[in-house]
Amino acid sequence: MRHAGRAGLVAVAAGTAALGLVMAGCTGSAGRVAARQHAVPAVGAGTPAVGAGVPSGLLTPAQVRTAYDLGPLYSRGITGTGQTIVIVDPFGSPTIRPDLQQFDAAFGLPPPPSFRVIEPAGPVPAFRSNQVRLESALETSLDVEWAHAIAPAAGIVLVETPTAEIEGTSGFPQIVQAEQYVIRRHLGGVVSMSLGATEETFPAKSALLGLRSAFQLAAEPGYRITMVAATGDQGASGYTPSTKTIYPYRAVDWPASDPLVTAVGGTQLNLSAGGTRRAADVAWDDSGGGLSSVFAKPAYQDRVLAGQARGIPDISMNASCSSAAALYFSFYNGPRWAPGCGTSLAAPMFAAIVALADQVAGHPLGLINPALYRMAAAHDRGIVGIVSGDNSFSLGRITVPGYRATRGYNLVTGLGTVDARYFVPELAAAADSS
Repeated sequence: MRHAGRAGLVAVAAGTAALGLVMAGCTGSAGRVAARQHAVPAVGAGTPAVGAGVPSGLLTPAQVRTAYDLGPLYSRGITGTGQTIVIVDPFGSPTIRPDLQQFDAAFGLPPPPSFRVIEPAGPVPAFRSNQVRLESALETSLDVEWAHAIAPAAGIVLVETPTAEIEGTSGFPQIVQAEQYVIRRHLGGVVSMSLGATEETFPAKSALLGLRSAFQLAAEPGYRITMVAATGDQGASGYTPSTKTIYPYRAVDWPASDPLVTAVGGTQLNLSAGGTRRAADVAWDDSGGGLSSVFAKPAYQDRVLAGQARGIPDISMNASCSSAAALYFSFYNGPRWAPGCGTSLAAPMFAAIVALADQVAGHPLGLINPALYRMAAAHDRGIVGIVSGDNSFSLGRITVPGYRATRGYNLVTGLGTVDARYFVPELAAAADSS
């Protein structure tokens, strides 16, 4: 199912449209954001402006950029210029344009050079304050704001689809249709998907395999589009079709489990106010990860993974709700800030990292997974291993033992996280060598 429940939504009262938020009680408007007194780089300062109302304790773009060592890239003009990030979100958000403007104003970020909202699979129904639509709008805000924060000079195409994606095949035919539209028209070089369904919720393996056409198209030499997906927020398990319980055994989400998709898991950051690390990153305990029950192990995992099944994630970035990022929205009960977390945060941030690598390469990189594993085998500096934490998961009376983060590849954080200063040029070079 969609992973937006981690993006600040903690309660939706049964039968009502009541939205509960973990937040510090701050709201703001662009008109109240104080003007900055000095010029900032083209990427923007990323620090809260006076009067912006950003709650303390939530990670800012400046902190996250420092943590992932993006400054040296920005200073060289590697900011996403000339690239476009495609973000796929069922329903989208009715206030995403003004919300992104306020997010940018609050942190002194430049607007994206282009921001298109399209509905290629049909018109999105009018917004209603129910749980599905509220979660969808939250997800959209998180995806758009944080992809932009990492690659501020990249354009954004937000692809909204008209049906809910919950579990099983629900919503996926429209997502596939929309993605094919985007890919065939070369609307962007990387596609970010903060969505997924537990493999076991599909009525048959064939039902899942019949939905892969967009990924197969993206991997063709004539398109070379990178597909990125969040691994989910239920640790080593996944939701059942009801979305109220989890399976009592290990399971993974698709499309993250697809070998043609780069699966992005979650870590936890421990940062100072300036964004430097106070401790090494650890695995986020809710990070989706494990072995596919549908897909065989791809050749690029042969040297790092035992057995015969595809393992996820491939790579990880910050997702922990203990290191949540600032999220702004105004679609329900007025404007406000809230914490954004989950692999729904990690996926769009990594998609933005790919956009930076696309800029370095001068073209879209396509399927990057083989390059990632070659980079790890070469001990490239851009991949940083995660060696602590696990993704055991409990819900109600069910506890599913997870996997431990260990040196090398693991089924919690994959190959590890990134040091963008090195990772971006290394990925551009490695993908071009394939």
